[in-house]
Amino acid sequence: MKPCKIVILDGARTNPGDLSWDPIGALGELTVYPNTAPEQLIERIGDSEIVILDKPVITREILEACPNLRLITLFATGFNNIDIDAARERGVTVCNAPGYSSNAVSQLAAALLLEITTKVAAHNEAVKGGVWQDNSYFCRVAPDLTEIAGKTVGIVGYGAIGQAFGTIVKAMGAELLVYSRHRRPELEDAHTRFVPLDELYARSDIISLHCPVNADSRGMIDAAALAKMKDGVILLNTSRGALIVEEDVADALRRGKLRALGQDAFAVEPIRPDNPLLTAPNTWLTPHVGWAPHETRARLLDIVAANIRAFQSGKPQNVVNP
Repeated sequence: MKPCKIVILDGARTNPGDLSWDPIGALGELTVYPNTAPEQLIERIGDSEIVILDKPVITREILEACPNLRLITLFATGFNNIDIDAARERGVTVCNAPGYSSNAVSQLAAALLLEITTKVAAHNEAVKGGVWQDNSYFCRVAPDLTEIAGKTVGIVGYGAIGQAFGTIVKAMGAELLVYSRHRRPELEDAHTRFVPLDELYARSDIISLHCPVNADSRGMIDAAALAKMKDGVILLNTSRGALIVEEDVADALRRGKLRALGQDAFAVEPIRPDNPLLTAPNTWLTPHVGWAPHETRARLLDIVAANIRAFQSGKPQNVVNP
């Protein structure tokens, strides 16, 4: 039997060279492209039956031009770059990779929070730069350090990542307020309570975003939402840049309405030189690395390979367009 053709359109993001493609290569005739421009998509997909991708946008026109295509499986959890309706109409199964980055992204959110409240990097620089040596006391007291214990942490979106982050901050003594589209009483306990979004805004000392971008959530952190928050809130966004209105958040940082921002994803990536967050005070910005630990990316490859095997056996899994 002729092996099925599999093409990876932007493999360099997931595997810059430190992982093996063998688990996927064993499932068909594999071609890997480090990156693919929009105008190259139709040619590179060609007569392939299976396409693997992260960021390329697959439109109705591309699907119509590639009639052999039967499966799209993503190096991602989100799938807003695929025309889901058109794929369904043409009998193309679309699968994502849920849950692969829960540990890594929640770890980064915690790291950003700890850096904002504890400032390990700044103290390291002070010690190595001689600032501590010039101090008259045995210690160097910094007035802007903060304990997380006793603080109220609002988590917007309580899926796998939100729950993992909640476990971390509860271990440090925080109380949780949670907003989710669907309340889950079984996840409530003495330190975790589901509340309306406006209540979460009003009562939280720290707010962490862990939800997808959709029509309801796009731009949800805008001037109106910020006005409902306490003065001096810490905002964390390790989810999607489009969840916030960057100009409004930058203005809130300048006015002191927000104490600090820790963010790993941006509306346009790579970040543009004129992004207002680059010049706003008290920002800790990382280049969309929450999903990138070696173990996390290896898990992602395993999930994608499993998606292909399940599809080939006639029992597709992680299907987003049933």
